[in-house]
Amino acid sequence: MANKAAPDSTRRSERSRRAIFDAALALVGEVGYEKLTIEGIASRAGVGKQTIYRWWPSKAAVLLDAFTVDADEDYAAGLPDTGDLAADLKFVLRATADEFNDPAFQAPYRALAVAGANDEEVSRTFVARLLEPGIRVYTERLRAAQEAGEVAEGIDVRIAAEMVLSPFSQRWLMRTGELTYDFVDTLVDQVLRGLRPRG
Repeated sequence: MANKAAPDSTRRSERSRRAIFDAALALVGEVGYEKLTIEGIASRAGVGKQTIYRWWPSKAAVLLDAFTVDADEDYAAGLPDTGDLAADLKFVLRATADEFNDPAFQAPYRALAVAGANDEEVSRTFVARLLEPGIRVYTERLRAAQEAGEVAEGIDVRIAAEMVLSPFSQRWLMRTGELTYDFVDTLVDQVLRGLRPRG
């Protein structure tokens, strides 16, 4: 009698993880973070809640992994470099505005902002996985522009990157205005006005 191959536990675990991630992201959009529960995630994913607790200590940890699982791939290519810094920043920030205006993106991101405000470990992990890589790719693009003479010597490009990203994030997080293409273009133009070489 032919031997049957043993089930691949690695593939089964990966399927379960993906099902849990999909469930967490869907549910936080449907019921909000306050009503999101491990039990609800487990039920939607078709796994036992003990499976979730074996891998994550809390719903915030599940949501954080679900939201950042592909973050490395998103940042791997860096920002475009066409030789026109303003055009490149506007192109990327317009696409980012579209993403931030998508309800499927908003729900988990806002939930993690709330969770991070109350949980230092969640906050540190969120910054390390998502915010820092984002700042890094902007910093690298601005450094290339500095080397090309588009940004003045002596400018701290890390701070310059934060000058671009912080008003964008603040407007979205605090709902002080809409993330429109006009806002993005004006933001880039005004920041770069202060970064350009003089004379």
